[in-house]
Amino acid sequence: MATDMVVVQHANVENGCCKKGPGYATPLDAMSGPRETLIYVTCVYTGTGKEKPDYLATVDIDPSSPTYSKVVHRLPMPYIGDELHHSGWNACSSCHGDPSAARRYLVLPSLVSGRIYAIDTGKDPRAPTLHKVVDPKDIISKTGLAYPHTAHCLASGEIMVSCLGDKDGNAEGNGFLLLDSDFNVKGRWEKPGHSPSFGYDFWYQPRHKTMISSSWGAPSAFTKGFNLQHVSDGLYGRHLHVYSWPEGELKQTLDLGSTGLLPLEVRFLHDPDKDTGFVGCALTSNMVRFFKKPDGSWGHEVSVSVKPVKVQNWILPEMPGLITDFLISLDDRFLYLANWLHGDIRQYNIEDPANPRLTGQVWVGGLIRKGSNVVAEADDGTTYQVDVPDVQGHELRGGPQMIQLSLDGKRLYATNSLFSTWDRQFYPELVEKGSHILQIDVDTENGGLAINPNFFVDFGSEPDGPSLAHEMRYPGGDCTSDIWI
Repeated sequence: MATDMVVVQHANVENGCCKKGPGYATPLDAMSGPRETLIYVTCVYTGTGKEKPDYLATVDIDPSSPTYSKVVHRLPMPYIGDELHHSGWNACSSCHGDPSAARRYLVLPSLVSGRIYAIDTGKDPRAPTLHKVVDPKDIISKTGLAYPHTAHCLASGEIMVSCLGDKDGNAEGNGFLLLDSDFNVKGRWEKPGHSPSFGYDFWYQPRHKTMISSSWGAPSAFTKGFNLQHVSDGLYGRHLHVYSWPEGELKQTLDLGSTGLLPLEVRFLHDPDKDTGFVGCALTSNMVRFFKKPDGSWGHEVSVSVKPVKVQNWILPEMPGLITDFLISLDDRFLYLANWLHGDIRQYNIEDPANPRLTGQVWVGGLIRKGSNVVAEADDGTTYQVDVPDVQGHELRGGPQMIQLSLDGKRLYATNSLFSTWDRQFYPELVEKGSHILQIDVDTENGGLAINPNFFVDFGSEPDGPSLAHEMRYPGGDCTSDIWI
Protein backbone atom coordinates (compact mmCIF):
# COMPACT_ATOMS: atom_id res chain seq x y z
CA MET A 1 0.00 0.00 0.00
CA ALA A 2 2.79 2.43 0.92
CA THR A 3 4.56 1.75 -2.38
CA ASP A 4 1.33 2.35 -4.31
CA MET A 5 0.93 5.70 -2.58
CA VAL A 6 4.49 6.69 -3.53
CA VAL A 7 3.79 5.86 -7.17
CA VAL A 8 0.50 7.78 -7.23
CA GLN A 9 2.05 10.82 -5.57
CA HIS A 10 5.00 10.69 -7.96
CA ALA A 11 2.70 10.52 -10.97
CA ASN A 12 0.46 13.32 -9.76
CA VAL A 13 3.37 15.60 -8.93
CA GLU A 14 4.88 15.12 -12.36
CA ASN A 15 1.67 15.38 -14.31
CA GLY A 16 0.23 18.29 -12.33
CA CYS A 17 -3.17 17.03 -13.49
CA CYS A 18 -4.38 13.48 -13.91
CA LYS A 19 -5.75 14.29 -17.37
CA LYS A 20 -2.33 15.09 -18.79
CA GLY A 21 0.51 12.91 -19.96
CA PRO A 22 4.07 12.89 -18.59
CA GLY A 23 6.27 15.90 -18.08
CA TYR A 24 5.24 19.50 -18.48
CA ALA A 25 3.37 21.62 -21.01
CA THR A 26 6.32 23.99 -21.53
CA PRO A 27 9.99 24.24 -20.50
CA LEU A 28 9.15 27.17 -18.20
CA ASP A 29 6.45 25.07 -16.52
CA ALA A 30 9.11 22.44 -15.89
CA MET A 31 11.27 25.00 -14.07
CA SER A 32 8.52 25.25 -11.46
CA GLY A 33 8.41 21.48 -10.99
CA PRO A 34 9.30 19.81 -7.69
CA ARG A 35 12.88 19.78 -6.44
CA GLU A 36 14.79 16.63 -7.33
CA THR A 37 15.09 14.04 -4.54
CA LEU A 38 16.48 11.03 -6.42
CA ILE A 39 18.86 10.60 -9.31
CA TYR A 40 19.56 7.46 -11.37
CA VAL A 41 23.18 6.90 -12.38
CA THR A 42 24.62 4.37 -14.83
CA CYS A 43 27.61 2.67 -13.18
CA VAL A 44 30.17 0.62 -15.06
CA TYR A 45 32.47 -2.30 -14.24
CA THR A 46 33.02 -3.20 -17.91
CA GLY A 47 36.61 -2.41 -18.87
CA THR A 48 37.80 -2.02 -15.27
CA GLY A 49 39.10 -5.56 -14.86
CA LYS A 50 36.29 -6.53 -12.50
CA GLU A 51 34.10 -9.39 -13.72
CA LYS A 52 30.96 -7.79 -12.38
CA PRO A 53 27.81 -6.58 -14.17
CA ASP A 54 27.24 -2.87 -14.67
CA TYR A 55 24.42 -1.47 -12.57
CA LEU A 56 21.96 1.37 -12.16
CA ALA A 57 22.47 3.26 -8.90
CA THR A 58 19.74 5.23 -7.16
CA VAL A 59 21.23 8.18 -5.27
CA ASP A 60 19.36 10.16 -2.60
CA ILE A 61 19.77 13.87 -3.35
CA ASP A 62 17.21 15.19 -0.85
CA PRO A 63 19.07 17.43 1.66
CA SER A 64 16.45 16.69 4.33
CA SER A 65 16.97 12.93 4.05
CA PRO A 66 19.19 10.92 6.43
CA THR A 67 20.67 9.15 3.36
CA TYR A 68 21.47 12.39 1.50
CA SER A 69 24.25 11.95 -1.10
CA LYS A 70 24.28 8.17 -0.58
CA VAL A 71 23.60 5.31 -2.96
CA VAL A 72 20.35 3.81 -1.66
CA HIS A 73 19.80 1.09 -4.25
CA ARG A 74 21.77 -0.81 -6.88
CA LEU A 75 20.20 -2.74 -9.74
CA PRO A 76 22.80 -5.01 -11.39
CA MET A 77 22.27 -5.94 -15.01
CA PRO A 78 21.88 -9.67 -15.76
CA TYR A 79 24.97 -9.81 -18.00
CA ILE A 80 28.66 -8.88 -17.83
CA GLY A 81 30.38 -6.65 -20.39
CA ASP A 82 27.61 -4.19 -21.30
CA GLU A 83 29.22 -0.75 -20.75
CA LEU A 84 26.09 1.12 -19.71
CA HIS A 85 26.49 4.67 -20.92
CA HIS A 86 23.58 7.01 -21.69
CA SER A 87 19.95 6.70 -20.68
CA GLY A 88 16.54 8.00 -21.73
CA TRP A 89 12.84 7.59 -21.02
CA ASN A 90 10.00 5.69 -22.66
CA ALA A 91 7.92 8.88 -22.43
CA CYS A 92 8.70 12.52 -21.68
CA SER A 93 7.24 15.99 -22.19
CA SER A 94 6.87 15.24 -25.91
CA CYS A 95 3.97 12.98 -24.78
CA HIS A 96 2.47 15.54 -22.41
CA GLY A 97 -0.71 15.75 -24.45
CA ASP A 98 -1.31 11.99 -24.24
CA PRO A 99 -3.03 11.06 -20.96
CA SER A 100 -2.43 7.36 -21.66
CA ALA A 101 1.36 7.82 -21.64
CA ALA A 102 3.47 7.54 -18.48
CA ARG A 103 7.14 8.15 -17.76
CA ARG A 104 7.83 4.79 -16.20
CA TYR A 105 10.65 2.99 -17.99
CA LEU A 106 14.23 4.17 -18.03
CA VAL A 107 15.93 3.02 -21.24
CA LEU A 108 19.56 1.91 -20.84
CA PRO A 109 21.45 1.24 -24.08
CA SER A 110 24.65 -0.77 -23.59
CA LEU A 111 27.30 0.78 -25.79
CA VAL A 112 29.54 -2.28 -26.07
CA SER A 113 27.26 -5.33 -25.80
CA GLY A 114 24.42 -3.77 -27.79
CA ARG A 115 21.75 -4.79 -25.28
CA ILE A 116 19.04 -2.30 -24.40
CA TYR A 117 17.46 -2.56 -20.96
CA ALA A 118 14.04 -1.23 -19.99
CA ILE A 119 14.03 -0.44 -16.26
CA ASP A 120 10.75 -0.09 -14.36
CA THR A 121 10.93 2.93 -12.05
CA GLY A 122 7.19 3.08 -11.44
CA LYS A 123 6.65 0.40 -8.79
CA ASP A 124 9.21 1.89 -6.43
CA PRO A 125 11.21 4.89 -7.67
CA ARG A 126 13.93 4.27 -5.05
CA ALA A 127 14.35 0.63 -6.08
CA PRO A 128 13.87 0.18 -9.85
CA THR A 129 13.51 -3.29 -11.33
CA LEU A 130 14.41 -4.87 -14.66
CA HIS A 131 11.40 -4.92 -17.01
CA LYS A 132 12.80 -6.17 -20.33
CA VAL A 133 16.01 -6.86 -22.25
CA VAL A 134 16.16 -6.07 -25.96
CA ASP A 135 18.47 -8.70 -27.44
CA PRO A 136 21.26 -7.31 -29.65
CA LYS A 137 20.85 -10.30 -31.98
CA ASP A 138 17.27 -9.20 -32.61
CA ILE A 139 18.42 -5.64 -33.30
CA ILE A 140 21.15 -6.78 -35.68
CA SER A 141 19.00 -9.28 -37.55
CA LYS A 142 16.25 -6.73 -38.18
CA THR A 143 18.27 -3.54 -38.67
CA GLY A 144 22.01 -4.32 -38.86
CA LEU A 145 22.55 -1.77 -36.07
CA ALA A 146 24.88 -2.09 -33.08
CA TYR A 147 26.57 0.09 -30.43
CA PRO A 148 23.40 1.87 -29.21
CA HIS A 149 23.96 5.25 -27.60
CA THR A 150 21.27 7.97 -27.19
CA ALA A 151 17.62 7.14 -26.49
CA HIS A 152 14.81 9.68 -26.92
CA CYS A 153 11.08 9.12 -26.57
CA LEU A 154 8.81 10.25 -29.40
CA ALA A 155 5.34 11.75 -29.20
CA SER A 156 4.09 8.60 -30.97
CA GLY A 157 5.05 6.49 -27.95
CA GLU A 158 7.96 4.94 -29.83
CA ILE A 159 11.56 5.11 -28.64
CA MET A 160 14.39 6.12 -30.95
CA VAL A 161 17.98 5.10 -30.29
CA SER A 162 21.06 6.27 -32.18
CA CYS A 163 23.42 3.39 -33.00
CA LEU A 164 27.06 4.07 -33.78
CA GLY A 165 27.93 1.24 -36.14
CA ASP A 166 27.35 -2.29 -37.34
CA LYS A 167 28.20 -5.45 -35.39
CA ASP A 168 31.81 -5.29 -36.65
CA GLY A 169 32.29 -1.72 -35.43
CA ASN A 170 32.17 -0.06 -38.83
CA ALA A 171 30.75 3.47 -38.79
CA GLU A 172 29.13 2.89 -42.19
CA GLY A 173 26.53 0.69 -40.54
CA ASN A 174 25.27 3.34 -38.12
CA GLY A 175 21.75 4.76 -37.99
CA PHE A 176 18.65 5.08 -35.84
CA LEU A 177 16.74 2.25 -34.20
CA LEU A 178 13.01 2.41 -33.55
CA LEU A 179 11.43 0.48 -30.69
CA ASP A 180 7.69 0.35 -30.12
CA SER A 181 6.16 1.21 -26.75
CA ASP A 182 6.63 -2.41 -25.61
CA PHE A 183 10.34 -2.30 -26.56
CA ASN A 184 9.98 -4.50 -29.61
CA VAL A 185 12.31 -3.80 -32.53
CA LYS A 186 10.38 -2.03 -35.31
CA GLY A 187 13.26 -1.25 -37.67
CA ARG A 188 15.27 1.79 -38.65
CA TRP A 189 13.91 5.30 -38.36
CA GLU A 190 15.77 6.88 -41.26
CA LYS A 191 14.79 6.10 -44.84
CA PRO A 192 16.97 3.60 -46.77
CA GLY A 193 20.08 5.28 -48.09
CA HIS A 194 19.76 8.17 -45.63
CA SER A 195 22.04 6.94 -42.83
CA PRO A 196 24.62 9.43 -41.49
CA SER A 197 28.37 9.08 -42.01
CA PHE A 198 28.95 8.71 -38.25
CA GLY A 199 26.59 8.41 -35.31
CA TYR A 200 26.39 9.73 -31.78
CA ASP A 201 23.72 12.04 -30.35
CA PHE A 202 20.54 13.58 -31.78
CA TRP A 203 17.82 16.09 -30.93
CA TYR A 204 14.62 16.92 -32.75
CA GLN A 205 12.68 20.20 -33.01
CA PRO A 206 9.25 19.27 -34.44
CA ARG A 207 7.96 22.78 -35.08
CA HIS A 208 10.85 23.20 -37.50
CA LYS A 209 10.37 19.66 -38.82
CA THR A 210 14.03 18.95 -38.20
CA MET A 211 16.25 16.44 -36.40
CA ILE A 212 20.01 17.01 -36.14
CA SER A 213 22.51 14.28 -35.27
CA SER A 214 26.21 14.40 -34.45
CA SER A 215 29.32 12.30 -35.11
CA TRP A 216 31.68 10.59 -32.67
CA GLY A 217 33.56 7.93 -34.58
CA ALA A 218 33.82 4.32 -35.66
CA PRO A 219 33.31 1.90 -32.74
CA SER A 220 36.26 -0.11 -34.06
CA ALA A 221 38.40 2.93 -33.24
CA PHE A 222 36.98 4.52 -30.08
CA THR A 223 36.44 1.25 -28.18
CA LYS A 224 40.22 0.71 -28.22
CA GLY A 225 41.04 4.11 -26.70
CA PHE A 226 41.84 7.41 -28.37
CA ASN A 227 44.50 7.41 -31.09
CA LEU A 228 45.11 10.75 -32.82
CA GLN A 229 46.12 8.88 -35.99
CA HIS A 230 42.57 7.55 -36.24
CA VAL A 231 41.38 11.15 -36.72
CA SER A 232 43.72 11.54 -39.70
CA ASP A 233 42.60 8.14 -40.95
CA GLY A 234 39.00 9.35 -41.13
CA LEU A 235 37.68 7.16 -38.32
CA TYR A 236 36.22 10.11 -36.40
CA GLY A 237 33.51 12.54 -37.42
CA ARG A 238 33.22 16.29 -37.96
CA HIS A 239 29.71 16.59 -39.38
CA LEU A 240 26.17 17.39 -38.34
CA HIS A 241 23.38 15.59 -40.18
CA VAL A 242 20.14 17.47 -40.77
CA TYR A 243 17.04 15.28 -41.20
CA SER A 244 13.44 15.99 -42.04
CA TRP A 245 11.26 15.22 -39.02
CA PRO A 246 9.56 12.84 -38.75
CA GLU A 247 10.11 11.55 -42.31
CA GLY A 248 13.76 10.56 -41.84
CA GLU A 249 15.24 12.02 -45.03
CA LEU A 250 18.81 13.30 -44.81
CA LYS A 251 18.39 16.86 -46.12
CA GLN A 252 21.78 18.41 -45.42
CA THR A 253 25.21 17.50 -44.05
CA LEU A 254 27.11 20.28 -42.31
CA ASP A 255 30.90 19.86 -42.47
CA LEU A 256 32.23 21.55 -39.35
CA GLY A 257 35.78 21.35 -40.68
CA SER A 258 38.98 21.44 -38.65
CA THR A 259 37.30 23.53 -35.91
CA GLY A 260 34.56 20.97 -35.37
CA LEU A 261 36.29 17.65 -34.73
CA LEU A 262 34.36 15.02 -32.76
CA PRO A 263 31.00 16.78 -32.40
CA LEU A 264 29.30 14.98 -29.53
CA GLU A 265 26.29 16.21 -27.53
CA VAL A 266 23.76 18.17 -29.59
CA ARG A 267 20.89 20.23 -28.19
CA PHE A 268 18.35 22.64 -29.61
CA LEU A 269 17.14 25.47 -27.40
CA HIS A 270 14.22 24.19 -25.32
CA ASP A 271 11.70 26.72 -26.65
CA PRO A 272 10.14 24.64 -29.46
CA ASP A 273 9.72 27.76 -31.60
CA LYS A 274 13.46 28.42 -31.66
CA ASP A 275 15.47 27.35 -34.69
CA THR A 276 18.93 27.30 -33.15
CA GLY A 277 21.02 25.02 -30.97
CA PHE A 278 24.55 23.96 -30.13
CA VAL A 279 26.91 21.02 -30.45
CA GLY A 280 30.02 20.45 -28.36
CA CYS A 281 33.03 19.53 -30.50
CA ALA A 282 35.25 17.59 -28.13
CA LEU A 283 38.66 17.41 -29.77
CA THR A 284 38.79 21.01 -30.97
CA SER A 285 36.91 22.11 -27.82
CA ASN A 286 34.55 24.48 -29.56
CA MET A 287 30.85 25.03 -29.07
CA VAL A 288 29.33 25.30 -32.53
CA ARG A 289 25.97 27.01 -32.94
CA PHE A 290 23.66 25.81 -35.71
CA PHE A 291 20.73 27.82 -37.00
CA LYS A 292 18.13 27.94 -39.74
CA LYS A 293 18.88 30.39 -42.53
CA PRO A 294 16.30 32.51 -44.39
CA ASP A 295 16.26 30.06 -47.30
CA GLY A 296 15.33 27.18 -44.95
CA SER A 297 18.76 25.52 -45.01
CA TRP A 298 20.96 25.29 -41.92
CA GLY A 299 24.20 27.09 -41.15
CA HIS A 300 26.77 26.89 -38.38
CA GLU A 301 29.40 29.01 -36.65
CA VAL A 302 31.84 28.63 -33.77
CA SER A 303 30.30 30.41 -30.78
CA VAL A 304 32.62 29.43 -27.91
CA SER A 305 36.27 28.40 -28.11
CA VAL A 306 38.11 26.76 -25.23
CA LYS A 307 41.75 27.42 -26.02
CA PRO A 308 44.14 24.47 -25.79
CA VAL A 309 46.72 24.73 -23.03
CA LYS A 310 50.44 24.38 -23.69
CA VAL A 311 51.65 21.59 -21.41
CA GLN A 312 54.75 19.67 -20.36
CA ASN A 313 54.97 15.96 -19.51
CA TRP A 314 51.92 14.95 -21.53
CA ILE A 315 51.35 12.94 -24.74
CA LEU A 316 50.98 16.13 -26.83
CA PRO A 317 52.50 19.62 -26.54
CA GLU A 318 49.01 21.13 -26.31
CA MET A 319 46.04 19.80 -24.35
CA PRO A 320 42.48 20.40 -25.56
CA GLY A 321 39.78 21.06 -23.00
CA LEU A 322 37.83 18.11 -24.45
CA ILE A 323 34.23 19.28 -24.15
CA THR A 324 32.49 15.98 -23.48
CA ASP A 325 29.10 17.24 -22.30
CA PHE A 326 27.03 20.38 -22.19
CA LEU A 327 23.46 21.32 -21.46
CA ILE A 328 21.10 24.28 -21.65
CA SER A 329 18.93 25.55 -18.78
CA LEU A 330 15.20 25.15 -19.35
CA ASP A 331 14.71 28.91 -19.76
CA ASP A 332 17.42 28.96 -22.49
CA ARG A 333 19.40 31.54 -20.50
CA PHE A 334 22.50 29.54 -19.62
CA LEU A 335 24.71 26.94 -21.27
CA TYR A 336 26.99 24.75 -19.12
CA LEU A 337 29.92 22.74 -20.47
CA ALA A 338 32.46 20.31 -19.04
CA ASN A 339 36.13 20.25 -20.06
CA TRP A 340 37.11 16.69 -19.19
CA LEU A 341 40.87 17.08 -19.64
CA HIS A 342 41.36 20.64 -18.38
CA GLY A 343 39.07 19.95 -15.42
CA ASP A 344 36.70 22.93 -15.34
CA ILE A 345 32.95 23.43 -15.70
CA ARG A 346 31.82 26.66 -17.33
CA GLN A 347 28.62 28.69 -17.38
CA TYR A 348 27.76 30.92 -20.33
CA ASN A 349 24.89 33.36 -20.67
CA ILE A 350 23.25 32.62 -24.04
CA GLU A 351 20.33 35.04 -23.96
CA ASP A 352 21.91 36.19 -27.21
CA PRO A 353 22.73 32.73 -28.64
CA ALA A 354 25.08 34.22 -31.24
CA ASN A 355 27.20 35.86 -28.53
CA PRO A 356 27.64 33.65 -25.44
CA ARG A 357 29.22 35.34 -22.41
CA LEU A 358 31.30 33.46 -19.83
CA THR A 359 29.63 34.07 -16.46
CA GLY A 360 30.96 31.28 -14.25
CA GLN A 361 33.78 28.74 -13.99
CA VAL A 362 34.78 26.19 -11.36
CA TRP A 363 37.70 23.72 -11.27
CA VAL A 364 36.74 20.20 -10.16
CA GLY A 365 39.65 18.04 -11.40
CA GLY A 366 41.65 17.69 -14.59
CA LEU A 367 45.16 16.91 -15.69
CA ILE A 368 46.71 20.31 -14.89
CA ARG A 369 45.70 20.38 -11.22
CA LYS A 370 48.27 20.83 -8.47
CA GLY A 371 49.99 17.55 -7.69
CA SER A 372 49.71 16.28 -11.27
CA ASN A 373 52.77 15.30 -13.31
CA VAL A 374 51.47 17.55 -16.09
CA VAL A 375 52.18 21.27 -15.87
CA ALA A 376 50.64 24.03 -17.95
CA GLU A 377 52.75 26.66 -19.66
CA ALA A 378 51.69 30.32 -19.87
CA ASP A 379 52.40 32.55 -22.87
CA ASP A 380 55.45 34.02 -21.11
CA GLY A 381 56.94 30.55 -20.57
CA THR A 382 56.18 30.29 -16.86
CA THR A 383 54.49 27.13 -15.66
CA TYR A 384 51.44 26.76 -13.47
CA GLN A 385 48.93 24.28 -12.10
CA VAL A 386 45.34 24.79 -10.99
CA ASP A 387 43.98 24.62 -7.45
CA VAL A 388 41.31 21.95 -7.04
CA PRO A 389 39.75 21.68 -3.56
CA ASP A 390 39.09 18.49 -1.65
CA VAL A 391 35.43 17.77 -0.86
CA GLN A 392 34.67 16.18 2.51
CA GLY A 393 38.29 15.07 2.71
CA HIS A 394 38.20 13.43 -0.72
CA GLU A 395 40.67 14.38 -3.44
CA LEU A 396 38.71 14.93 -6.65
CA ARG A 397 39.56 12.40 -9.34
CA GLY A 398 39.44 12.59 -13.13
CA GLY A 399 37.70 15.51 -14.80
CA PRO A 400 34.09 16.65 -15.11
CA GLN A 401 32.24 14.55 -17.68
CA MET A 402 28.45 14.16 -17.69
CA ILE A 403 26.45 16.99 -16.14
CA GLN A 404 22.81 17.34 -15.13
CA LEU A 405 20.92 20.47 -14.06
CA SER A 406 18.06 20.80 -11.61
CA LEU A 407 14.76 21.88 -13.14
CA ASP A 408 15.00 25.31 -11.48
CA GLY A 409 18.54 25.71 -12.81
CA LYS A 410 20.17 26.20 -9.40
CA ARG A 411 22.04 22.91 -8.92
CA LEU A 412 24.38 21.20 -11.35
CA TYR A 413 25.48 17.60 -10.81
CA ALA A 414 28.68 16.23 -12.38
CA THR A 415 30.13 12.73 -12.81
CA ASN A 416 33.65 12.07 -14.10
CA SER A 417 33.77 8.89 -16.23
CA LEU A 418 33.76 9.19 -20.03
CA PHE A 419 34.17 5.63 -21.36
CA SER A 420 36.10 2.86 -19.62
CA THR A 421 38.94 2.55 -22.15
CA TRP A 422 39.37 6.33 -22.33
CA ASP A 423 39.22 6.58 -18.53
CA ARG A 424 42.01 4.02 -18.27
CA GLN A 425 44.05 5.89 -20.87
CA PHE A 426 43.76 9.42 -19.49
CA TYR A 427 42.81 8.94 -15.82
CA PRO A 428 43.99 5.48 -14.70
CA GLU A 429 43.39 6.41 -11.05
CA LEU A 430 39.69 6.75 -11.90
CA VAL A 431 39.52 3.07 -12.79
CA GLU A 432 41.46 2.15 -9.66
CA LYS A 433 39.65 4.41 -7.18
CA GLY A 434 36.24 4.91 -8.79
CA SER A 435 34.03 7.83 -9.76
CA HIS A 436 32.21 10.44 -7.74
CA ILE A 437 29.31 12.85 -8.17
CA LEU A 438 29.65 16.50 -7.23
CA GLN A 439 26.97 19.13 -6.85
CA ILE A 440 27.71 22.64 -8.08
CA ASP A 441 25.67 25.54 -6.73
CA VAL A 442 24.59 27.86 -9.54
CA ASP A 443 24.02 31.61 -9.29
CA THR A 444 21.25 32.24 -11.82
CA GLU A 445 20.99 35.95 -10.98
CA ASN A 446 24.52 37.21 -11.55
CA GLY A 447 26.20 34.08 -12.88
CA GLY A 448 28.69 31.94 -11.02
CA LEU A 449 29.47 28.37 -9.95
CA ALA A 450 30.64 26.96 -6.60
CA ILE A 451 31.16 23.41 -5.31
CA ASN A 452 28.63 22.39 -2.64
CA PRO A 453 30.83 21.14 0.24
CA ASN A 454 27.94 19.17 1.77
CA PHE A 455 27.45 16.84 -1.19
CA PHE A 456 29.77 14.04 -2.33
CA VAL A 457 28.81 10.63 -3.72
CA ASP A 458 31.77 8.28 -3.66
CA PHE A 459 31.70 5.30 -6.03
CA GLY A 460 35.13 4.26 -4.79
CA SER A 461 33.64 2.40 -1.84
CA GLU A 462 30.95 0.39 -3.62
CA PRO A 463 30.24 -3.18 -2.36
CA ASP A 464 31.78 -4.79 -5.47
CA GLY A 465 34.65 -2.33 -5.66
CA PRO A 466 35.20 1.05 -7.33
CA SER A 467 32.92 1.71 -10.29
CA LEU A 468 32.68 4.32 -13.06
CA ALA A 469 29.65 6.65 -12.97
CA HIS A 470 28.34 8.20 -16.18
CA GLU A 471 24.89 9.61 -17.05
CA MET A 472 22.34 10.88 -14.51
CA ARG A 473 18.53 11.09 -14.76
CA TYR A 474 15.81 12.33 -12.41
CA PRO A 475 12.61 10.25 -12.15
CA GLY A 476 10.56 13.24 -13.31
CA GLY A 477 12.65 14.20 -16.35
CA ASP A 478 15.26 16.86 -16.95
CA CYS A 479 16.71 19.32 -19.45
CA THR A 480 18.60 16.66 -21.44
CA SER A 481 15.80 14.08 -21.67
CA ASP A 482 12.70 16.15 -22.38
CA ILE A 483 11.74 17.65 -25.74
CA TRP A 484 8.72 19.86 -26.32
CA ILE A 485 6.59 19.70 -29.44
